[in-house]
Amino acid sequence: MPAPDALLLIATGCPHCPTVLAGVSELVKQGKIGRLDVVNVTTHPEVAEQYGVRGVPWLRLGPFELDGLRSPAELKLWAERAGTHEGMAEYFRELLDTGQLARVIDALRRDDTQLDALLMLLADPETVLTVRVGIGAVMEEFAGEKTLQKLVPELGKLTQSRDSHIRGDAAHYLGLARDRRAVGYLKPLVNDPEQQVREIAQESLALLENTGSA
Repeated sequence: MPAPDALLLIATGCPHCPTVLAGVSELVKQGKIGRLDVVNVTTHPEVAEQYGVRGVPWLRLGPFELDGLRSPAELKLWAERAGTHEGMAEYFRELLDTGQLARVIDALRRDDTQLDALLMLLADPETVLTVRVGIGAVMEEFAGEKTLQKLVPELGKLTQSRDSHIRGDAAHYLGLARDRRAVGYLKPLVNDPEQQVREIAQESLALLENTGSA
């Protein structure tokens, strides 16, 4: 896997910028980062405007956009995560856990294949409630779109999870997909041991019927 490239925005007088600059520069020396571009937005404010950056240091490392002070160990970890589904899952976990839903949606609008990373979070019983709520908001954003419909088989697999919360979430998102293939996964859940899962499955089936997809 090739080393990711990086773009770092800094500003004159920024207290944390030297630390991040030193950290990413060391990663370039180690070959963990392939290329590093550094821009001082004090003299080139148009670059900050171009990327919608409101504070520095700001780092684009591969697919990740990282704000604020990051330790050398953190920077190394994110460099190693670049290009992996696991890394993207951790990136989305951090963004959703800190309420940065818009950034997740923007990333997925640019590359909807990264939705697989959300499924990894969805399938993890240890995923915290704030992140699960964020996943739900993302799925709502893509309701009825081909982007979500492509996930129907994987969501279908999650309807067989041992965790009732995961089965319920999968049933809900299958309804949002508005895809008739979801029916085959939803019908068995009508007899699920958990009442909440049964109710969600019935609601999703009704949604598909009302939209003419079933």
